[in-house]
Amino acid sequence: MRIIFMGTPDFAVPALVALHGAGHEIACVYTQPPARAGRGKKLRPSPVQAKAEELGLPVRHPKSLKGAAEQAEFAALGADVAVVAAYGLILPQAVLDAPAQGCLNIHASILPRWRGAAPIHRAVLAGDEATGVTIMQMEAGLDTGPMLHVVRTPVAHKTTGELTAELAQMGAEAMVDVLADLAAFPPQPQDDGAATYAPKIDKAEARIEWTRDAAEIERQVRGLAPFPGAWFEWPNDDDAERVKLLLAERVEGSGEPGEVLDADMTIACGTGAIRPLRLQRAGKPAMGREEVLRGRPAVPGTRLS
Repeated sequence: MRIIFMGTPDFAVPALVALHGAGHEIACVYTQPPARAGRGKKLRPSPVQAKAEELGLPVRHPKSLKGAAEQAEFAALGADVAVVAAYGLILPQAVLDAPAQGCLNIHASILPRWRGAAPIHRAVLAGDEATGVTIMQMEAGLDTGPMLHVVRTPVAHKTTGELTAELAQMGAEAMVDVLADLAAFPPQPQDDGAATYAPKIDKAEARIEWTRDAAEIERQVRGLAPFPGAWFEWPNDDDAERVKLLLAERVEGSGEPGEVLDADMTIACGTGAIRPLRLQRAGKPAMGREEVLRGRPAVPGTRLS
């Protein structure tokens, strides 16, 4: 098929590679414009742009698709279908209608659960037993279109980062399957009454409230790892150091919420306790608990906030 591919972050790269490898004609790759990053604030292309250029594919990165000129350029590509994976721009109706078979989206949830911007984070935070990828026909509503194919995987004890990588590969394979025989995947309407929404993660959600149950805090840690990272303040003589908690386990223990219970840094929660497995101190790389405690021992009785 003649495809327009639309995506931006690492999540979208496996789909681009898979579609190219399956022999489809990639007419053009659309992605977000290069952004300034790093200490030098140099312009850096998106992961999708970098991979597209490596594959020798044409790339466009308009700031918007609302203009008539951009829409005419898109339609002139004469695509059979557009494949969308975490592109980052709302597609106007003229763009949705331009490809002969419309626009198909790789959405990282089992729709209609977790429509919206942060479906993987929300699935982990909510304690969902399973998540997955839905291949859906795009329409004007937010992830409301009919579903063509759904694949599933257990959430188990995976972090958002681990699930993102897994679902990216699953989505790539699912899209290749769908495009290999589009007629074999008739669209099925979503049950709007069962829909839930996945808003972007707010910075305020990242601070750990030790009064919460240990199970909730452990999910918060996994759900926000590696970004933005759940965090707490670890007091020292003069001030308090902000520390990201990237992985933790639930353990036996009780005390005042936020109290360090032992030299192994077991931390009391509102109910139960957790023990950090991986942390990141300010200005330092992420480390295992043992390495962190060699640099700064845990003092029983300390109250984290």
